[in-house]
Amino acid sequence: MTSALDRVAGAPISWGVCEVPGWGYQMKPDRVLREMREVGLTATELGSDGFLPDTPEGKAQTLAEYGLHGLGNFTPVVLHDPGHDPAAVVSRVLDGFEAVAADVLVLSAITGLRGYDARPDLDSDGWTTLLGNLDRLTQVAADRGVTAVLHPHVGTMVETADDVQRVLEGSSMLLCLDTGHMLIGGSDPVAVTRQAPDRIAHTHLKDVDHALAKRVQSGELTYTDAVKIGMYKPLGQGDVDIAGVVSHLEAHDYDGWYVLEQDAILTEEPVGEGPLADVRASADYVRSVLRTL
Repeated sequence: MTSALDRVAGAPISWGVCEVPGWGYQMKPDRVLREMREVGLTATELGSDGFLPDTPEGKAQTLAEYGLHGLGNFTPVVLHDPGHDPAAVVSRVLDGFEAVAADVLVLSAITGLRGYDARPDLDSDGWTTLLGNLDRLTQVAADRGVTAVLHPHVGTMVETADDVQRVLEGSSMLLCLDTGHMLIGGSDPVAVTRQAPDRIAHTHLKDVDHALAKRVQSGELTYTDAVKIGMYKPLGQGDVDIAGVVSHLEAHDYDGWYVLEQDAILTEEPVGEGPLADVRASADYVRSVLRTL
């Protein structure tokens, strides 16, 4: 098994790079990837469309220039609509994986609406479709040598604690444990880790200001506005028990990645270190936790 210290990775969202239209200023890959290497990261998720070159070969060449391994892609897709086949979207994404040696497909069950500030209720037929698609896409990815994981996410069809339990009980798809989205959605990420460590194949480590998360849960703040005012914190500086999650996963022979994610919204090119300072703090924190295990 690869040492856990060698399984700490980055994601462009920590530098404000996001798939949501109008999210904020989008930093260029040169600075983002260079700064990942400055904090000792050797792998990254690929980021939203347009961040890296369009072609698989272009992505591979760019990552190689910075000595980075491509893990896979966060892929928002509609899974609950019986009139929509998500397999076509997933297959196109998987077509680009081989060139960068990516092996994790991170799926998010988006609503079909813009952004993550609202979601419709899902009826029983919608749940049946969604769960069936999860099992089907698990096989689609496996046939290509890729592990598919579902990312519970605020403002998607799988957000709340009840949603997560329904997925665990009704499908075979593995999970991406996103500690921040779990907490904001009403789950206890440590409890989920203890309940189903064998279902967790990929981890996004986020820390959260719980007071701001509660304002999102109550509807007082939109998710986007909460991100703008700093709901996400460097690891170890918020209210998520990051050490508890990591220690429990390691005790159960977890061999997946720990992806550092501190979602940010930028208004302009950062002056000075910008997001790098927080990413460095998060990397130092999780490494300190891992060294004690």
